[in-house]
Amino acid sequence: MMRCTRGAFDHLLAGGLALLIGTAAAQAAGAQSAPGLGIDTTNFDRSVRPQDDFFRFVNGGWLARTSIPRDQSSWGSFVELRERSRNGLHAILEEAARSGAPAGSEERKVGDLYASYMDTARIERTGLTPLRGELARIVALRSARDLPALLAHLATLGIQGPAGVSVGQDPKRSSVNIVQVGQSGLGMPDRDYYLKQDANAVATRAAYREYVARLLTLAGQPEPSAAADRVLALETDLARRQWDRARNRDRNATYNRMSTTQLAALTPSYDWAGYLRAAGLAKATDVIVRQPDYLMGLDTVLATAPVAAWRDYLTFRLIDRYANELPARFVAARFDFRGRTLSGQQEQTARWKQAVDGVESMLGEPAGKLYVARYFRPEAKARMDRLVENLRTAYRVGIDSLQWMSAATKAQAQDKLAHFTVKIGYPDKPRDFSALAIRRDDLAGNAMRSARFQYDDMVRRLGQPVDRSRWGMTPQTVNAYYNASNNEIVFPAAILQSPFFDVNADDAVNYGAIGAVIGHEIGHGFDDQGRKSDGEGNLRDWWTSADAQAFDALTTRLGAQYAAITPIDDLHINPALTMGENIGDLSGLAQAYRAYRLSLGGREAPVIDGFTGDQRFFIGFAQIWRSKARDEALRQQLLTDPHSPGSARGFVPLVNNDAFQRAFNVQPGDRMYRAPAERVRIW
Repeated sequence: MMRCTRGAFDHLLAGGLALLIGTAAAQAAGAQSAPGLGIDTTNFDRSVRPQDDFFRFVNGGWLARTSIPRDQSSWGSFVELRERSRNGLHAILEEAARSGAPAGSEERKVGDLYASYMDTARIERTGLTPLRGELARIVALRSARDLPALLAHLATLGIQGPAGVSVGQDPKRSSVNIVQVGQSGLGMPDRDYYLKQDANAVATRAAYREYVARLLTLAGQPEPSAAADRVLALETDLARRQWDRARNRDRNATYNRMSTTQLAALTPSYDWAGYLRAAGLAKATDVIVRQPDYLMGLDTVLATAPVAAWRDYLTFRLIDRYANELPARFVAARFDFRGRTLSGQQEQTARWKQAVDGVESMLGEPAGKLYVARYFRPEAKARMDRLVENLRTAYRVGIDSLQWMSAATKAQAQDKLAHFTVKIGYPDKPRDFSALAIRRDDLAGNAMRSARFQYDDMVRRLGQPVDRSRWGMTPQTVNAYYNASNNEIVFPAAILQSPFFDVNADDAVNYGAIGAVIGHEIGHGFDDQGRKSDGEGNLRDWWTSADAQAFDALTTRLGAQYAAITPIDDLHINPALTMGENIGDLSGLAQAYRAYRLSLGGREAPVIDGFTGDQRFFIGFAQIWRSKARDEALRQQLLTDPHSPGSARGFVPLVNNDAFQRAFNVQPGDRMYRAPAERVRIW
């Protein structure tokens, strides 16, 4: 999956930057881009040699003149497009709210939902009333024995307790849906926020405790300060027992199929049969448990935590979950912690932006139909189809050329590649939202009904064949993803815009940008975890032992390059967390370049604005990683996000790429130089 974050990689480089540009880039000094080229040369910093800091050479001008908007935690190519997508959806929703479309139609639903967000006067009058019944249900909790039924009910409202329960594909039988159980229940982004002892972690915990107390005070709960202490203590006890994110990436370690009887034995203090019955999952006979020892540790928490702590904990989680649909004082409290403290945002987003985001989360697919009808160009899909096939061809050639892989494993890899499914733009088979009731005068009620609708939709999948036509993103999402169980790559409509993709742009730039994105997503099928599934999406070891060892040796070398990078404070990139995305970036760039060269049919591309085709390819790649992030957001990313910061993503793949080194005549002594023997090539 693609995403970006940070600014230039000053931390990677030592000493001053030379002023000499060198090679064909020097010829372009002062030149402007040709129409349709797809490169914005005003973003360049020509005082920097591309051989020393290619990221800043391509993006330095942008970095110098760009400030992060006050309502954002980061800014860059991805966020700019996300704002463009949100602005486009905003216009659609404003029209839908005024359209008077027939009752029950999707246009009416999205319009009424948007209007319910914008009716702030009614929201203020309504206050906490929509949650009163649920708050009373929590207050009635008298014993830990009653927790399973209460947690099952709250799950229908989108509130996960200490163990998350869902229905999804069985990784080893990808055509079958099965109940899955995993650790959950923390109010901060990760266990490290509870356990680390550095000054930032301590300050964040204090701010979180104040946030819990503030929400409980606003809701009129008794003894909010003492209750906040109990909530923090309970969550800290859960955090101590949870797996870290790197361990949770291991698809073998998190696959533990067992009967419901065995599940119950892991947590004797918890009535799993009662939970599954109340949750509508009574017909489940087997489950997949992601972290068995966490459930064993949870049993101790269940046996020792006072029931008052569970009431405080669930009360807070309910109010926190629906704070953005409550009066402004709740929205502000949530923003002060989750926006300002955790992400560094300096002010709340405008109400209309909150409304658009709310519609996106509840009615994203119906809104997406309207978005596609207005903004998506059919020729973009046709062009993408060709690009994807060219990338697939490149991977076929690349697999056959691997020197470290045996013929037997190559055959399995080629079979998997041949079975990739590609989805572009929007779902061919939209979901039916007719059963979801939306009221123009009931925002919190809309959110609660939406959560129940989504929960019921999930529960219905148990015992049904997997519907592989479903999408995990809406068309207006600026992103892309690989789904291992479906062995599919998916590119929503909204990412098919400049600087990632432009139907009028030079092929070299498109291959360097969206081509690298396509290659990245295909690469996930062959990264350290994606490689564990076969062409049908089943978790299966199709590697020889020797090939697996050779692969691991390469990833270890790549991981060491990322681990050496310290984006902020003493926080290094964690290659155990980011390895999948790092492999996707490395391999995606290599295969996109191969696809570009294949597309030329043996000819050389013309020189345009002083740049060769190869140079334009790599400039197109570097453009998509232009980004800045606030310190708080960067710290959160390094602790929780499997993606490396954008500056590293626009650096490490290039120093390992032979073609980049040739294109810009990178020589020993240049800071972008890496000796051939030290370059890592995986796919």
